[in-house]
Amino acid sequence: MRRFTADYLRRTREGMWDGSREALSDLDLSSRTRILDVGAGTGELSTVLAAESGAEVVCLDADRSLLTTARAETGLSVVAGDATRLPFEDDAFDLVVCQALLVNLPTPTKALREFARVSSDLVAAVEPDNAAVGVDSTVDREPELDRRVREAYLDGVATDVALGDRLPALFRENGLRDVRTSRHHHDKHVEPPYDTGNLEDAKRKATGEGLDAHEAELRRVLSGAEYDDLRREWRAMGRAVAEQIADRAYHRVEVVPFDVCVGRVGE
Repeated sequence: MRRFTADYLRRTREGMWDGSREALSDLDLSSRTRILDVGAGTGELSTVLAAESGAEVVCLDADRSLLTTARAETGLSVVAGDATRLPFEDDAFDLVVCQALLVNLPTPTKALREFARVSSDLVAAVEPDNAAVGVDSTVDREPELDRRVREAYLDGVATDVALGDRLPALFRENGLRDVRTSRHHHDKHVEPPYDTGNLEDAKRKATGEGLDAHEAELRRVLSGAEYDDLRREWRAMGRAVAEQIADRAYHRVEVVPFDVCVGRVGE
């Protein structure tokens, strides 16, 4: 399974659950008594689940450093464990949920079977469709470069990071019934006044560091020369972003579609 830093999770999930939480309506949170958040990371979704339900929420993740942050920031119970071998008895929870986990697992079916085993009622997954992400920017080259990098990354990554409308079939194949799915959108805006994260992201673009984080996946698709050319273009775009930020003229909108799929266990 791919690993992520606490800062990366914060950047990618920032603002996702602010305001309306209609996307979670099918989880019937008000009726829950014990919820397991698998792949909880630093606990952003766990906090929402606890606030909306009043239930006991347990955060599980394979990364102990992320759980340390989750415990400190949420005050919820944390358990270190593998999503494909959950350390709980059958029917230990009435809701098992994950966010952006299945797209990062080489065998998501193993996790879904475990979710169904430890849930007495409902299983839910909140998964991004990374193939359908849209970007608009005041830096002319950014949308096109972002598209090129995304397409190469999707071809080079070892997991299915664009599950999208295949989630319902995956749920049914693993014994879940009454499967429902809905699509929502996480809009991420960068605009004045810029915060520390915005400035750091601009720096990562200008230095190429952000692209280099995905070098292994990109080089599975691109030749050495193609990668080097793309990196030069990416850094030039990053410098243009930094210049616009200095002039307080930079605006960027990224729209990430995500699907919420739920299914019931049992006959």
